[in-house]
Amino acid sequence: MSDLASLTISKARDLLSTGEVSALELTEHYLQRIESSRNLNTFCFTATELALEKAKSCDRLMSSTDRGKLCGIPLAVKDIFCTQSLPTQAASKILEGFVPPYESTVTERLWKENAVLLGKLNMDEFAMGSSNETSVYGPAINPWQDPNEATPLSPGGSSGGSAAAVAADLCLAALGTDTGGSIRQPAAFNGVVGIKPTYGRCSRWGIIAFASSLDQAGPITKTVRDSAILLEIISGHDKKDSTSVRCEVPNFEAALNGDIRGKKIGIPKEYRIDDTPAEIIKLWEIGINQLSDSGAEIVDVSLPHTKYSLPTYYVLAPAEASSNLARYDGVKYGYRATLKDDEGINELYKRTRSEGFGDEVKRRIMVGTYVLSAGFYEAYYQKALKVRSLIKRDFREVFSKGVSAILTPTTPSPAFPLGSKNKKSPVEMYLNDIFTVPANLAGLPAVSIPTGITEKGLPLGLQIIGPAWEEANVLNIAHRLEKDSNFRIKPKQWWTS
Repeated sequence: MSDLASLTISKARDLLSTGEVSALELTEHYLQRIESSRNLNTFCFTATELALEKAKSCDRLMSSTDRGKLCGIPLAVKDIFCTQSLPTQAASKILEGFVPPYESTVTERLWKENAVLLGKLNMDEFAMGSSNETSVYGPAINPWQDPNEATPLSPGGSSGGSAAAVAADLCLAALGTDTGGSIRQPAAFNGVVGIKPTYGRCSRWGIIAFASSLDQAGPITKTVRDSAILLEIISGHDKKDSTSVRCEVPNFEAALNGDIRGKKIGIPKEYRIDDTPAEIIKLWEIGINQLSDSGAEIVDVSLPHTKYSLPTYYVLAPAEASSNLARYDGVKYGYRATLKDDEGINELYKRTRSEGFGDEVKRRIMVGTYVLSAGFYEAYYQKALKVRSLIKRDFREVFSKGVSAILTPTTPSPAFPLGSKNKKSPVEMYLNDIFTVPANLAGLPAVSIPTGITEKGLPLGLQIIGPAWEEANVLNIAHRLEKDSNFRIKPKQWWTS
C-alpha cells in the first residue's frame, strides 16, 4: 500500500481488518511523517514508543472479534486532554512539567477501542485564541500557502495544531475542543471537517477547563463519515461530569444516507454581515443551491440576537476563565516562580501567575475578574446571561417551525498570515469567531465542512447548525453537501524536511 497518508479512518479500518496493511506499518508511516514535518510545529509531544507498542498489540488483536472499533487507527489529541503518564500542558508555561495521573473520559474511550495515540497537538494557550499564536510552543503552521504571501498562514485556533495535522496527513484524525468555534474555525482554515457536538453530549472530565458552560470536545477529520465514527465513540454519559447528559447515542455512521429530501434548511439573514468577502458569499450561495438541488427546502429565517453573540461571549467566557484559572498558583503543580528569602506566599502567587500565563490569558482573566466584580456584576455578567437566553430562544423558535438545520459560512475570511491580526486591537482577532460563537452560547451541534477555495487557492468552509441532540441529522446534511461540493483539493507538500 503506497499511499497510506491519504487514507481515511473508514478506509484504513477496512485495510487493517483484511490484513492489507498492519497497524505497525501504518503507525510507523505516520511517525515518520510527523518527524519529517517538524516545520509545521503541529505536535508538541510525540508518543513514539507508546504508539509502536500499541500498534504491535493491535496487530495481535486484529483477528479477534472484540478488537475494538478503532483497532490500529493512529490518532492524535489536542494538548488540552489529560493523558495519563504523558505530558499535558494546555500550551501554557504555567503547566510546565505537569503529567496527569489520570485519563480524560473521551480519550479513554478512544483507547478502549484500541486507537493508537501518536502524540499531543499544539494549540492556543488554555484554548484562548483564534490563530494558535498564544501557544508557549510557538504557533502551528497551516499547511496551505498563499502564493502571494511569504509569511506562513495561521491554522486557526484554538485547535489549530489538530486541524493542521489532519490536513497535512500527519494522523488519520484528531480530537479538539470548541468553546467559541475552536474546532470549526481551524477546520475551515485547513480544509478539513470539524464538529462541535451538543453541550453535554461528550464528557468534559479530564479536559483542562477554559469556560465550563461552553467547552465541548469533538473530532477533526478528513471526511464527514470519519467524524461520525469518532463522535459515536467519544459520546455518552459520564458520571464523573455533572454536565454530561443521559442521552442515547445513535449510530451516527449508519445515519449517513445522504437523503435530505423535504428537509427545511434555514438561511439566517443576520449572517449576511458587511465586509464579508464576495468569495464567501458566493460559496454560501453555491451551498444553498446544492442543498436545494438535492431536495431540501430553503427558507429564510431570523436570529435577531445574533448580533449580540460576540460581546456576550467575550463577557461570559472570560468570566468563567478567571474562575477556572484561579487554581494555577505555583503551589500544587506546574510552574513555580523563584522567590527571594524575604518574600511570602502572596508574592509567590503573583509572580507565578505573572510569569506563567501569556498575555492573552492574562487579558481574559482581567476582563473576567472585572465583569464579576461587585460594581459590575449586574451591568455586564448578569446582562450577558440574559442575552444568552435570548440567543437560545431565537434558535429554539426557528427549529420549532420545522427547520431541520441552518446553513451559514464558518468564518468571515480564509486563513490569514501569522502576525497579521494580533498586532492590531484584540477585537480584530475576536471577530474570527463571529459565525461560530452563537452555536456555543446556545449549546447546539454544528459542523464545518470544506466546500470550496478562494482565487488564491485557500480552503473555505460552510457551517451547518442543528437542534440539540440532532448530530445525526446535522452530519447527514453535511454528508450530502460534502458529496455535492466534492472538495478533494489537498495542500501542496512544501513543509517536509
